[in-house]
Amino acid sequence: MPVVNRIADYASEMKEWRRWMHRHPETRFDCQGTAAFVAERLRSFGVNEIHEGIATSGIVAIIEGQGTGPTIGLRADMDALPILEETGVDYASEVPGKMHACGHDGHTTMLLGAARYLAETRRFRGRVALIFQPAEEWGGGAEVMVNEGVMDRFGIGQVYALHNAPGVPFGHFITTPGPIMAAADTFEIHITGKGGHGAMPHETCDPVIAAVAIVQAIQSIVSRNHFAAEELVISVTQIHTGSADNIVPEKAYICGTVRTFDKAVQAMVIRRMQEIADGHALAFSVEVALDFQLGYPPTINHETETLFAADVAREVSGAAAVDVSSGKEMGAEDFAYMLEARPGSYLFLGQGDGPGLHHPAYDFNDELSPVGASFFARLVETAQPL
Repeated sequence: MPVVNRIADYASEMKEWRRWMHRHPETRFDCQGTAAFVAERLRSFGVNEIHEGIATSGIVAIIEGQGTGPTIGLRADMDALPILEETGVDYASEVPGKMHACGHDGHTTMLLGAARYLAETRRFRGRVALIFQPAEEWGGGAEVMVNEGVMDRFGIGQVYALHNAPGVPFGHFITTPGPIMAAADTFEIHITGKGGHGAMPHETCDPVIAAVAIVQAIQSIVSRNHFAAEELVISVTQIHTGSADNIVPEKAYICGTVRTFDKAVQAMVIRRMQEIADGHALAFSVEVALDFQLGYPPTINHETETLFAADVAREVSGAAAVDVSSGKEMGAEDFAYMLEARPGSYLFLGQGDGPGLHHPAYDFNDELSPVGASFFARLVETAQPL
């Protein structure tokens, strides 16, 4: 695997950076400590500009190449998850209830590695904009950065991102032109009935029975209201109600997630959920309020940029290790907002066997950092050659 030799030279330092971030996870927009660590490294590399405090704790750093040319954007997410770590490693999270369970510490490390190399060599035209983003897991930090004008402010013409992929062979890249990840919406259903004694249910309007019926009816949306060839996932993930075995409660709560690629399918789900809520309110003599919250849009890769990125990946990992027909998956990613603003591509990079993303035993594979950094570096040099 032809990792850039100079990047391989500081692989041990990249491991140290990654493990520092792993020990100090931060969530949502509150990534100030991580951002300060990143900015300190960037200053030591001699990048031309460092712009801090974007989307609260995000950073955009600029490296000038040789001669005039366009600006290419490379993005890494910095935030962790609210999960209690169970890896048992000696660099485990020092913050109870927070851990890097999705590998964003690794993504940030890969981009830092590329930044060091590009600042040293500058074998490219124009500029590279290094985007270090908070709040990918929750809050849509990418959308906030776009809305704060980073694409126009820094003249970014195209933008790229990587995500590690447990279970995919080490160093293998997978991607696809067009939709690659789904829209992610959230629904909440609040049911209000009439509580009372569990021994006298005839004097109540039981929200528990209504909740059970609503959950069952929601499952029929996928099986009976949409065309089977169109991707749709609806998962009820929480039901909360009751306080004792002999009390019929007054209220019940249901929530879950909806994943789609097509706006017409999304609109159908919203309509059917409202009809189910209204119908069950009447059937069970309760009040039912649906709160459907639109979340991240689908992540849609641009064809030209994706095929270009795949060619660069083949240079790094070899032709047999690059798959450009991976198909869609139902996870979601707020890099979608950046791809709505500019052409670009999102790729997965295999890190071998191990626990999956968002698992308390997950850990990023440090051997992957030079591979991802080499991809980012060669992407810039190939897109904007001297």
